[in-house]
Amino acid sequence: MEKKHKFDFLIVGSGLYGATIAYFAKQQGMKCIVIEKRNHLGGNIHCDLIEGINVHSYGAHIFHTSNKKVWDFVNQFVVFNRYTNSPLANYNGKLYNLPFNMNTFYALWGCTTPQQAQAKIEEQKAYLNNISPKNLEEQAITLVGRDIYEILVKEYTEKQWGRACTELPPFIIKRLPVRFTFDNNYFNDSFQGIPVGGYNRLIESLLEGIETVTNMDFFFDREKWESMAERIVFTGKIDEFFDYCFGKLDYRTVRFETEILDTQNFQGNAVVNYTSHEQPFTRIIEHKHFEPENPSYHNNKTVVTKEYPSEWIDGAEPFYPINDGKNTLLYKKYANLATTKAKKVIFGGRLAEYKYYDMDDVIEKAMNDFETIMETEK
Repeated sequence: MEKKHKFDFLIVGSGLYGATIAYFAKQQGMKCIVIEKRNHLGGNIHCDLIEGINVHSYGAHIFHTSNKKVWDFVNQFVVFNRYTNSPLANYNGKLYNLPFNMNTFYALWGCTTPQQAQAKIEEQKAYLNNISPKNLEEQAITLVGRDIYEILVKEYTEKQWGRACTELPPFIIKRLPVRFTFDNNYFNDSFQGIPVGGYNRLIESLLEGIETVTNMDFFFDREKWESMAERIVFTGKIDEFFDYCFGKLDYRTVRFETEILDTQNFQGNAVVNYTSHEQPFTRIIEHKHFEPENPSYHNNKTVVTKEYPSEWIDGAEPFYPINDGKNTLLYKKYANLATTKAKKVIFGGRLAEYKYYDMDDVIEKAMNDFETIMETEK
């Protein structure tokens, strides 16, 4: 019997979710086409090669996971280096270690033992009387005390989200790592690193042998693309897919200001956060420190990027979903519509699920979703 459609899968978006689904579909002998509205593949993990340095075009991406299945999966395609994420915070010219650890507590309070640091935090949060935190400010003070909140959390977070900390939900800060050891490793995961040669190698390997089209917006010729495949994997904005019928979801966006500097080493670290309102940007990334094994590391050029968060407007890149009460309810309406009106469409990834994902989580989700698809095919 002749196939009704040219492709088994049309995949809209070439980020990690779409590329992972495409890879598994090809392994099963299915025919896929991936379309991408940007002029490159890879979504937000794309790198530009500048002065021999892999520049993270859409902000720092450090791969970290405790999921060995995911770690083994990505290591099939690329070699990862041993990069360890140890960011610094600059507050009015003074440097502090992140995540909040004994080095931070010593710099702020002179604490030399965990017991001293814990006592200081308990003293500074006592006025909350063990209430359940109602907002980000109360949650942060409960975790790290008022001093650290005021110096290293408050202004940085307000720049990032464009809202007062008292107006932000507490869950945003719940994943904030706090430890009472002299350990500057930001993540607690079993595995972390950066692909040697950049993330483009990972995406290229996932999409090897699969038809791809860049500079192609699904919505410019939607009927044509929908008619071409048995199933659609959609990784764009779910509200746009349904023509904003319930209204638009809110996002935060980021403007990246990248420059080449005539120096071998600008800041001595890949990531330095600027936690004061004195600077309009939230952090400076010096990309060469992600790959010290790269021969260009010792060149007398470096590339730095300043990040400027702002409200999302039409035409800007939507980066971070704003999971407050209003937007959560609105997303649920679209999710329900997806279940009832778009049964041949799989919605996956940060924009389609209106959810912040780490890279390992989005790969795991794509793996699980593909298994579910295969189960329904039986």
